[in-house]
Formats: sequence, structure tokens, C-alpha cells
Amino acid sequence: MGSGKTLAASMFRELGVRTIDADAICRDLVAPGEPAWKEIVDQFGEGVLAGDRTLDRQRMAGIVFSDPTQKKKLESILHPRVFEEEARIYDRLRKEDPRVIVIVNAALLIESGNFRNMDRVVVVRAEEKTQVDRVVKRGGMSRDDVLRRIRNQMSLEEKIKFADHVIDNTSSVDHLHAQVDQLFDLFKALA
Repeated sequence: MGSGKTLAASMFRELGVRTIDADAICRDLVAPGEPAWKEIVDQFGEGVLAGDRTLDRQRMAGIVFSDPTQKKKLESILHPRVFEEEARIYDRLRKEDPRVIVIVNAALLIESGNFRNMDRVVVVRAEEKTQVDRVVKRGGMSRDDVLRRIRNQMSLEEKIKFADHVIDNTSSVDHLHAQVDQLFDLFKALA
């Protein structure tokens, strides 16, 4: 959150890399009437719905980021479905182009265990203060909410242990772009 992984993914996309966005998949999975939506409502109650019957993401975040048991329940509903959809999209992209380079943009790739399904793991790192400042600047969340979410995730130091590559996003956009270009060249050679 706020590390710059989405910005890095957009830079890869500009180079021709195909991306799969786990957050976008989640949003589709929890659309009203979808099986995951139904299971979430059954598990957490109608109180997690907004007036238009969509999932109230802020209310849901308040529940899962304050109670690890509730977080695990939500993850057990969503993660298997997200993995399945990512694999389906990947298979389609590989059929279109067997040498395609695909990046899965996912905040919980390591925590969910889905990193095991990837050829390479790239972690985008930024200092916690920078992460918080970026997310608060986007709007919609307080500093305390952002800190609570960041600290509720696996630490950066722990994530780096699983990484094949680390992109340092503590400097300029140009520096980030240079690292993305370098990794793209490597991935192209591997593809």
C-alpha cells in the first residue's frame, strides 16, 4: 500500500507487459449477486452492504483490519477465487502469445501464498512514511487507518525475503522507471 507497485506495473504495461490486477478481480468478485458477494453477506451479515447493495469496502476494512479472525474468513472466501481468475487470465494471455510477459499486481501475493504460482516475485519497496504520505494524499483514508493497514500486512523486510527482485521506490520516478526498464530487459530475455 503506497509502495508504488501500481505505478511500476503501469510502467511495465507501457513496455508491452500484460498485467493482471488482483484488486480489480476482487472488485468484480464482490459485485452484487456474485457467489463471493453472497458468501460474504452470509458470513458477515447485511451490515457490510451499502445502500445500493454493493459491498461497503470501508465498513468491511474496519471489520477485517481490527480482527485477524474476520480477515482470515474474508481471505478464505476471496483468495481461492482470485487465484483461479488470475490463472484463467494468464492461460488466455499465453494462448494469445506464448512469449507474453505477465505481471500480477497483488498487495497480498506473498501473504496469500500465491507467490508460489509465480515464476518471479518482485517487491516494490518504499519507506513507511512515504507509503503513508502517498495514500493519505490520494484521499479517503486517515493516517491512522493507513498505518493500521500497513502494519496489518507482512513487514517489508519479511516480504523481501521472498523476492527475486526488489524495486526501490524511495527516489525519483526516473529512478523507478530505470529499474523497471532493467527488469523488463531481463524478463524479455527469460520469456
